[in-house]
Amino acid sequence: MKRPHLNRRLTLERPERVADGAGGFNETWTAAGQLWAEVSARTGSERRVGGAARSQMRFKIVVRNTPMGADSRPSPDQRFREGDRVFVIRAVAERDPARMYLTCFADEEVAV
Repeated sequence: MKRPHLNRRLTLERPERVADGAGGFNETWTAAGQLWAEVSARTGSERRVGGAARSQMRFKIVVRNTPMGADSRPSPDQRFREGDRVFVIRAVAERDPARMYLTCFADEEVAV
């Protein structure tokens, strides 16, 4: 298995609940770290939601492995950000038997 080309710097973000003062909460996103990644497109589709077209792309994002429980280890409840682009993490798996890299399967959805 060839080594990935980690040439894009992504910010890993995790959700945080913040009290709204009325007994509820708002969800905000907080940076959990910066990771170098290899990002490659997998599939894409377009669909209509409420009369508006939505484009959805699926990506495979490879990053260096980090220990379980570390703040910088991606998980499915998090997302990557690259400028204005947001990649929602759907699943994470170890990429190789030596456990040097993780593969994150992520979606990017854009209104067209």
